[in-house]
Formats: sequence, structure tokens, C-alpha cells
Amino acid sequence: MMHMFEDSYRHKGMRRNLVKILIDKGITDQAVLKAIQSVPRHYFFDKAFLEHAYQDKAFPIGEGQTISQPYTVAKQSELLEIKPGDKVLEIGTGSGYQCCILLEMQAKVYTIEYNKVLYRHSKLFLQKLGYRANFHLGDGSQGWPTFAPYDKIIVTAGAPNLPNALIEQLKPNGKLVIPVGNETHQEMLRISKDVNGKITSESHDYFKFVPLLGKFGWSEN
Repeated sequence: MMHMFEDSYRHKGMRRNLVKILIDKGITDQAVLKAIQSVPRHYFFDKAFLEHAYQDKAFPIGEGQTISQPYTVAKQSELLEIKPGDKVLEIGTGSGYQCCILLEMQAKVYTIEYNKVLYRHSKLFLQKLGYRANFHLGDGSQGWPTFAPYDKIIVTAGAPNLPNALIEQLKPNGKLVIPVGNETHQEMLRISKDVNGKITSESHDYFKFVPLLGKFGWSEN
């Protein structure tokens, strides 16, 4: 397994090219770009698929899930406006790549995964890579009340609507970034809660995510 943890000049060069692509697509947050430059995305791929690791596209990771397109990860991360020390709730650990990006941006990450196989894999894998997050196996559509409230909440799966539980678990001046829509495409929303608890929402383009499962998501069947 250890051969995977090689990060060569070639890999770093491929990441630099990826960062250039993201800049061309309009990503400007330096902390986001630096994190994408730092996290070896090829670690999350089987060696046979190395060529795919630094293309700007999503890729299947098994269990009917995908590792998100780098642009999507960058866009969601940028919309969160992460500050070092922010307490971030991530709904949908998946491969763990988005989690690593947030950790590189010096957030404290609490991450929930619905799928037991992915949860076990990512928890172990991130520990091996030396990334420290708080992992939870459970229904992300209900948030993670134990450690609430959060400065920022990111949802990495498409929700049929805005789960109220997540808005409740957001701190005043907090931000929630969530794709909402049907099962084929979703609108990226950034929900801001002001100091009085008032909610405003802005829309940022359309994306395609796997469905958010759980009580306030899509049912499994």
C-alpha cells in the first residue's frame, strides 16, 4: 500500500496545472488554491487511475459514490470563507478529499458519513496520511448536534431541500453551503445566518452531486 504515498515532482507539477485550471475557472481564494496545491489528490485514486487524479472531473470511488470534481471542491470551499480555527461540519465524508482540503485551510473538521464502508475507509486512510478530523457514522441530514453550533457547514451531496437541523446547528454569522435540487442537478446555495439568527440565501450556479441520504435527504430505495 505504501507505494501510494509517493508524491513526486511530476505529481506536484500535475497539481500546479490543476490549480491553473481552477484559477481560469474563476477560483480566487488563495487559501483554497494553496490547499489544493498541498493535498496529493492521487492518494485517493488507485494507481491505475493516476492520470485521472489531476483532471478537473469527478471520479467513482465505489459504493455508488464519487470523489468530487476539483472545481466543485474549490468552489464549495471558497464559498465557505474558511478562517483558520473555524469549526466546520462536513456532511458526506466520501473519499475524505474535501475534508483534507478543509484541514489544510486550518479548519477544525467534524465529518459525517452515511455509508459504513466509506466511513471506515476514510477514517483509517486520513489517519494514515496524518490528517486529524472527528469522524462520525450517521445521518448527515440531521447534522451532528453533539458538537453544534458550527461556524461553517458544508454538504457534499444533493439535498431535496434545506434541512432545518443544519440551519439550527449554524452559529450566528455562520455559513452553510449546500447543493439543493432534484436527483439530476442541484443549485449551490450559500445560506448565511446573521447575528440575530436571520437567514439569507444566495445561489451559485448548478452542480451535479450524488444524493444526500437520510431522514431529511432522499430515501435509500
